[in-house]
Amino acid sequence: MGKGVSVPVGDVFDSTCPGRMIVENLTSRWMTLILAALRDGTLRFYELRDKVDGISEKVLTQKLRSLVRDGLVERTVEPSTPPKVSYTLTELGHSVMRPLGDLVRWIEDNGSAVLAAQDRHDREHAG
Repeated sequence: MGKGVSVPVGDVFDSTCPGRMIVENLTSRWMTLILAALRDGTLRFYELRDKVDGISEKVLTQKLRSLVRDGLVERTVEPSTPPKVSYTLTELGHSVMRPLGDLVRWIEDNGSAVLAAQDRHDREHAG
């Protein structure tokens, strides 16, 4: 399809649905963490890199480009030497952070219980 052609999002369970790519992007480890890092406000590249522990600069650059392309993050360049680049959630980005933020909070609140369940399962099914 050509540029600018809008394909309707239908059934994300259908492998041909364009919404499938959106699901895959938003639920990838780095995308969710980058969006969550930006939920409290604007950050510069190095601040994002430091906040999202373990992400390489190359991967962060790729993911930020994708988030800007998707309309979830705005990239602002301040003319200076060197240029100051900052990233902030757009209105669309804030709207997706409501459910993703709930997921992040659920993990923070219930992560220990999940890890304990995994440990119990592994001990019961060892060997």
